Amino acid sequence: MKNKKTLVLGATTKPDRYAFRAINMLVEKGHTVLAIGQNTGEVAGVKIYTKAIPVKNIDTVTLYLNPTRQRDYYNYIIEAQPKRVVFNPGTENPEFYQLLELNNIKAEVACTLVLLATNQY
Repeated sequence: MKNKKTLVLGATTKPDRYAFRAINMLVEKGHTVLAIGQNTGEVAGVKIYTKAIPVKNIDTVTLYLNPTRQRDYYNYIIEAQPKRVVFNPGTENPEFYQLLELNNIKAEVACTLVLLATNQY
């Protein structure tokens, strides 16, 4: 499987959260992971930053932020020019889908954990 550099937005060190599970599973499957969350910490050797960090060659941005909190990251994500943005359950945002489409970035409404578990990532 090809390494897909992934930015996890809404990262957390709380083991019961899906973002935590996603970071672990991405690392386990051999993907390079960058993470931004509300609090600093580390998950599976991945440092969680609390501010936007410079990113290059991002394949996927996977969102674990509600639509209101996503607005702060619209420009950041568009400027990063990922191939796609995965909207996990609860993060659906038609306004952002349109912005991404206008910038030739694929918006994918899916579950990162399911995509990884079924080798569709």
